[in-house]
Amino acid sequence: MEISIDDAHALAVRVMRAYDQSEEYARLTADHLIDCELRDLSYGGLPRLVSITERLDRTGAPDREVEVEHETPVSAKVKGHDNLGYVVAYKAMEIAIEKANQTGIAVVGGDGTWYTGMLSYFAEMAAAEGLVSMIASNASPWVAPAGSVDGRFGTNPICFGFPSEGDPIIWDIGTSAIMHAEVMLAERMGETLDEGMAYDAAGQPTTDPTAALAGAFAVWGGHRGSGLAHVVQLLGIMAGSPAQPPDLAEFGFVIVAMKPDLMGTEDDFRARVAEYADLVRKSRPVPGGAPVRMPFDRSAALRRERRAGGVIQVPDAVLERLESIAGR
Repeated sequence: MEISIDDAHALAVRVMRAYDQSEEYARLTADHLIDCELRDLSYGGLPRLVSITERLDRTGAPDREVEVEHETPVSAKVKGHDNLGYVVAYKAMEIAIEKANQTGIAVVGGDGTWYTGMLSYFAEMAAAEGLVSMIASNASPWVAPAGSVDGRFGTNPICFGFPSEGDPIIWDIGTSAIMHAEVMLAERMGETLDEGMAYDAAGQPTTDPTAALAGAFAVWGGHRGSGLAHVVQLLGIMAGSPAQPPDLAEFGFVIVAMKPDLMGTEDDFRARVAEYADLVRKSRPVPGGAPVRMPFDRSAALRRERRAGGVIQVPDAVLERLESIAGR
């Protein structure tokens, strides 16, 4: 079903307000979800909101706001108090930006949260302030390490962001073969997964999303991706998460933000980032291939295109479910 961007945003706010979220927290969540829709990451958009409400149905709304638990001139530890990660990480990045602008570098960690969403969303906040960033977030043990069929770490995204003269360069990946939100959406829509993405509870390969949610997802990139996922898990532990966060709770994340002028001038850095990106884009594609892109090129272009169009497409079942929740 087609819905205007403004109406979709308003609907997301109404849904979160129905779960006793403050106006600010509801708006921050809606901003993040709609940005996913604009970037054609629909599994992380309004369908993800259905999953958020299902989790809140089980646990109830948090009764405390995000707070700073520990702080130094260059660092902070943020306590999520079971608030949604979209809000907790946003607040943490605000602190990281402020501290990095004052001291040149900042390290901010957070715990007690869940569903941190697109880390690129927060990296873009930093890049808009001229900051280089690294962000990593662990999660529930949904993913099997290389050579295993048992879930031991999360989808564990890691992200790097760089300011440039135009759009920033942002590389944001999950370290699993498939994201949790993609599996949830496939189950909701009655679809199957691709081969090689998941195992069932017995450790056998499966394309059934329900069986995958009861078993484990495969890791991305074999032992290399598995190693990167271990690093993300350990960074989350440093931020305060348990060794294995329980189901959709107690995730940990770390943000590092740096001013380019720690090692030169910001203008020079931006110019060289832009020069490098231009060199990559001008490289010859493989025979019959599409033009070569830099990370985040596709997202930025799609967002501009969809904003100009003013509408997004949302599955009818998802929209009907959210309208029902908002109308309670």
